[in-house]
Amino acid sequence: MLKRSIYKLLETTHFWRYVSFSEVAELYTSRTLRIIGLNIASGFASVYLYQTGYALSFIILFWLLYYVSNIIMNYFSAHIIAYFGPKHGTLFSNLIYIPAMVALGLVPNYGIPAIIIWGVLASLSSCLYQLSYLVEFSKVKSVDHAGKEIGFMNILEKISIGMSPIVGGLIALFFGAQAVMMIGAVIFVFSAMPLFKTIEQTHVRQRINFRDLSYRVFFRGFISEIGVGIDVVATGNVWSLFIASVIFPNLTNEIYVSLGALSSVTILAAVGVSYAYGKLIDRNRGGDLLKISVVVNALVHASRPFANGIASVVGTNVTNEIATTGITMSYMRGAFDTADLSGHRIAYLSTMQIFASFGAIIACAALLVCLSMFGNVSGLKAFFFIASIGVLLTGTAHFHLYKK
Repeated sequence: MLKRSIYKLLETTHFWRYVSFSEVAELYTSRTLRIIGLNIASGFASVYLYQTGYALSFIILFWLLYYVSNIIMNYFSAHIIAYFGPKHGTLFSNLIYIPAMVALGLVPNYGIPAIIIWGVLASLSSCLYQLSYLVEFSKVKSVDHAGKEIGFMNILEKISIGMSPIVGGLIALFFGAQAVMMIGAVIFVFSAMPLFKTIEQTHVRQRINFRDLSYRVFFRGFISEIGVGIDVVATGNVWSLFIASVIFPNLTNEIYVSLGALSSVTILAAVGVSYAYGKLIDRNRGGDLLKISVVVNALVHASRPFANGIASVVGTNVTNEIATTGITMSYMRGAFDTADLSGHRIAYLSTMQIFASFGAIIACAALLVCLSMFGNVSGLKAFFFIASIGVLLTGTAHFHLYKK
């Protein structure tokens, strides 16, 4: 039913040029289910570990090692995707995440070994999936309407993201956080099903040679990815930990519902701006959108330490979502165009993901220093000020598309 609905919507918008509507519907169906499964459970991962009794410094150290692992996994993912194709990479990724979710649910019973298993499998699955998705989408987009297509994709993602955290939060409230992890694993089974019979649209059995990529030409784009990685850590893991440990420190399982509701409330803002941003990008205003959104995002991070209640958290989330959507859409359009020009699509997109992991590692290391110097509360607040400066790197990307 979900696939049929997406098919009809795609058929009416007729954006796509290189694949059939049925194949695109399969791609979107799988991604929608994966996003629901991912956000229904792992969106609460840091808070879940915190509620289980692990210290903030331990959780951040875990994420630092996770992003170190991502650098290695991105390299291997590029070779896997080149050989088997991005659709099979997506299939492998979804299957790998099933035991990862089970391991996360078993953390209270088995402790560190379960965390290690979850971290390694989640890292491989995440890198394999993200790179597969970027390669597939950059390949099948329409050149003239790519901004509109990215906008549609973003709307579908935000609807999925908007639904899943509140559902996951309610499940955690009534049945416990472990139940959420197991249900997430089941959803990942369904997300893999649409891909079992798909045919690859890209060449398979390719050999990747990272040395053929012109790093001098793409250097500024790679450096800008460091800002992307810093933003991922600040917006995701650290912000949720700040809400759980500083703003609402007395909540137990209710924190999952609160986080879910606070995340879901941003859906209207994201859906509302996605279409408008897509039209701006197609009118060659993506470069302006990127720079303005980056500045707004930096101001949002600088304001996070002053959040002290529901109203301020909601305001922060909505503003952040508007800014992040502008960054993501304009950045992706520029990166996809550069991937086309590079002649080494997989190597280029993989290298971008590796530099984003470097940014995430820098963010985690900075937060560990802040926690050791200032303690938990003041350390988290100090980190947001550092992050507000670091995310400005994202605006230094000079994509060829936006120079026209």
